[in-house]
Amino acid sequence: MRLTYSPASPFVRRVRAAAIELGLVDQLRLERVQVAPGRENRAYAESINPLRKIPALVLDDGQTLVESAVICQFLDELAGGGKIIPAAGPDRWRVLSQQAIAQGMAEAMVSVRYETALRPELLRWPLWIADQQDRFWSGLAWFERQVERTLSTAGSRTELNVDVSGLALACCLGYVDFRFAEMDWRARAPRVSAWYRTIASRPSLAETDPRVAT
Repeated sequence: MRLTYSPASPFVRRVRAAAIELGLVDQLRLERVQVAPGRENRAYAESINPLRKIPALVLDDGQTLVESAVICQFLDELAGGGKIIPAAGPDRWRVLSQQAIAQGMAEAMVSVRYETALRPELLRWPLWIADQQDRFWSGLAWFERQVERTLSTAGSRTELNVDVSGLALACCLGYVDFRFAEMDWRARAPRVSAWYRTIASRPSLAETDPRVAT
C-alpha cells in the first residue's frame, strides 16, 4: 500500500501512528507530495485525490482511499476490527465523534498556518485567524471538561487504552506544539496535558513526531 504524506501533517501523522499501533506500518510505502495552497500539483489531483489533500492510501489493487478518518477505519478493519475503533455500540459512536472534534481542531490550526505563513501579511484577516484559533480552544476546553470520559488516563504507556480519537487529539496537539508553541495550550488544559505526556511517549507518536519525522 502506498501512503501519500508530508511529515508535518497532523492528518498523515494520525494514519502513520494508527498503522504502528495496529502492526501494519511495514505494509505502508511512503510517497512524499506537496499539496500546499498555491501549489497546484495537477498530476496529484488527476491521479490520486481531486481535492489535492493528504493523506491518500493507494491500495495494491489500485483503489484509492482518501481522508484520514476513512483510512484509519480501513486499517482497523485490515487488522481485524475493533482495535482502535470500537466495533459497535455507544463506544463506537463516542470515539468517532471525538475523532471528528479533534480533527476539526487540527483543521482549524492548519488553516491558521496557511493564513499566517502563506498569505501576504497585508492580505491576512485577523478576525478569521482568531475565529479559527477559537475553534481549537473550544475543542480543547471540551476535552478538558470531559477528560475522564473521553480519554484514557492510565498511568503508563503500556496500560493506556489507545483509540483513534486519542491519536487524533495527540496529533493535533503535537502540531500546535510544532507550529504554534507560543500558544502554550497546556496552561489552559492541565488534565489533557497530563494525558498527553503519557500518550506522546508511545512509539507510534514518538516515531512520527513532526520535529523528527521524515
